[in-house]
Amino acid sequence: MLWGHSRNRLGRRHPLVEHLRGTAELAAWFAEPFEAARLAWWLGLLHDVGKASCAWQDRLLVVEGTGERVGLDHKMLGVKLAAELGLGKFAMAIHGHHGGLTSPEDVGGRLKPALKDDAQTLADALRRCERSLPELAARERVPLPDGWDTWQQAEMGLRLVFSALCDADYLDTSAHFAGRRFPDVRSDADFRGLRDGFEAARRAMLEERREYGASKMDAPREKVYQACVAAASKAPGVYRLASPTGSGKTIAGAGFALHHAAEHGMRRVIVAVPFLTITEQNAAVYRRLLDPDGRGEVVLEHHSGVDFDRPGQRWARLAAENWDAPFVITTMVRLFESLFDRRPAAMRRLHRLAGSVIVLDEIQALPHALLVPILDALRTLVRHFKVTVLLSSATQPDFWHLSPFRDLPACDIVSDATALVGELRRVEFTWEPEELTIAEMAAQAAEVEERQALVVVNTTADAKAVFDIWAKSVPRGVAWHLSTRMCAEHRRRVLTEVNGRLMKGLPVLLVSTQLIEAGVDLDFPVVYRVLAPADSLLQAAGRANREGNLPRPGRVVIVRLSDGGQPPAYKALVGVTRTHFGLGKADPDDLAALTAYYQGVYDALNLEHPDHRGMKIQEARKVLDFETVASGPLDVRTGKRDRKLAFRMIDSSGVTVVTPQAAEQPAEAEALIDRVRKAPQPQLADVRALQPYMTAIHISALRKQGVTALLRPILGAPADPSDPSAWDGVLAEWLGHYDPDTGIDLDPRTEEFVA
Repeated sequence: MLWGHSRNRLGRRHPLVEHLRGTAELAAWFAEPFEAARLAWWLGLLHDVGKASCAWQDRLLVVEGTGERVGLDHKMLGVKLAAELGLGKFAMAIHGHHGGLTSPEDVGGRLKPALKDDAQTLADALRRCERSLPELAARERVPLPDGWDTWQQAEMGLRLVFSALCDADYLDTSAHFAGRRFPDVRSDADFRGLRDGFEAARRAMLEERREYGASKMDAPREKVYQACVAAASKAPGVYRLASPTGSGKTIAGAGFALHHAAEHGMRRVIVAVPFLTITEQNAAVYRRLLDPDGRGEVVLEHHSGVDFDRPGQRWARLAAENWDAPFVITTMVRLFESLFDRRPAAMRRLHRLAGSVIVLDEIQALPHALLVPILDALRTLVRHFKVTVLLSSATQPDFWHLSPFRDLPACDIVSDATALVGELRRVEFTWEPEELTIAEMAAQAAEVEERQALVVVNTTADAKAVFDIWAKSVPRGVAWHLSTRMCAEHRRRVLTEVNGRLMKGLPVLLVSTQLIEAGVDLDFPVVYRVLAPADSLLQAAGRANREGNLPRPGRVVIVRLSDGGQPPAYKALVGVTRTHFGLGKADPDDLAALTAYYQGVYDALNLEHPDHRGMKIQEARKVLDFETVASGPLDVRTGKRDRKLAFRMIDSSGVTVVTPQAAEQPAEAEALIDRVRKAPQPQLADVRALQPYMTAIHISALRKQGVTALLRPILGAPADPSDPSAWDGVLAEWLGHYDPDTGIDLDPRTEEFVA
């Protein structure tokens, strides 16, 4: 008997042939929606055939029960056989099913010496496998899926079939060690039933809202929702939902997806949003409408802030590994970094994309630098892998100005978006004709007759400057501050207080950075917005008169500061904004001007120049160099990869810090930090418990004198604590001052903190 895995908790070893066939059948089922079942079946059958060698079998018995790995290669025989059967580059899936996809050159470079040096071992393993697997002896050539004749189809097809193989291998292996005969995989959901339940729950929710009074936005929101339902019966493809902020896109987009999935037999709905605040907020809405009693295991929320260790979350923890749920809400970072990753753990869920409805909310937040590969991947999924994509935004970017989407048909759900904008207009824009100082803007906002104003600035330093001015001139409790210098828990407390004052009609002034512009339900009568990219201006306007219940339009005042700052990435975008918007020009809600703005931005950033980061990623994708896509090109002189040219949605250069000072019980937070720091293997639940008190300090701030001295490592350690770049990826405790109003003080007087 040949063994595939050691004894499980029942004392039973896993027969190799049983594992190979089980993996093959499960992989084929996973690949059926994108018509690659036969290919996936063969990859599953071949992935572990190398384990049949005498050396591997003997070593398994030696290490059994010790926790050690066998430590002998078992992939190369499968790679060799896959090549002989005509699978070509798809043999890379077998080579990478543990360590990850690399490149054809890497696999070929490893296969050639293996065929020479280990020829006898491979021949021995093959003879032993052929006795139990007659399919191998036949040596029939395996047909590849029809139509995979472009590099995009081959590259995406390899990603998805690799995902199917890795997921099947993992599930079959896990079932063995859990003592189960078969893997625990759920059947596809009944989307007709989910659609009908959603509609019933939505009607009940609307009735409940009406009991508390009608909103002027109710009728327009219903119009948007019904347009989404009507469009859902059309053929799968790309859809655009261009609808103003506050028009109910969260529920309308889900309604479209559920009706579309029911109409066309789709397998799941995946909603991706740019910010955690939106994810958590929307997930609560979707649960209420799809799974109100919490027992249906319908809505899977998957992002870094989810605590899968709390009671009742076992199903979600397992489902998150491969998105085995009918309705998934996640972040754009997790969706696209998984799509362009190369590691099995990150890619196991990708096969779930085939035959799904993907709703991308707030698509203006997609990083410009990565737009070309992202759009190219979406086009490929739609055209060849039975995916429907809904692009939802109040500021609909003109992606069709870029080559991946240029000739791609799209359906506009709202037939006359310009008329809808006019119908839903709840604000008036005012452009300050002259530059103001920060102090002048702060004073103006503090003196508005409505006594309630939001000021949105471009930097954390400017936010603190505005707050400091107010703190000296208005009563305590009126002025509030939000920025990324504050941890998530601190920001949550501020939003609760501010919302309470708004609803009671009390005076309130809030200054915030851009983090307020999406996913935060605030309703101010007046918003001051420092000049920024056009989409940010319009997003900020969505915080003014949000419900449309004011007796007159909300006011949005756009200001140019003489002494304000802005992120470096804003320079080109603000330049294009000033070309199309301003006094005597268009307001930010002018859709024609927005289209021209996006076209100007893409041209100014030169996104399709051969040397651009996105195009470099495309070049690596063309030659199936997955390692370069995920980790950046290799510098042959240093042996290191340039992460700046990798597919990364977020520039994480800097350090994540925990601020126990911001906790309501600082001593408890400090004790938790100490436990994580001292644990040989920290509990994931403990690390998650620290997340509400985490924020990030960018590497540029770490260069300020004395800042690195105020960091104490929790997880990881910098090689040189005085080197700002050495803190990249480290989780640290902030030892410096944490202001109860504005958070981390990044201009520390270090002598005050020296013990």
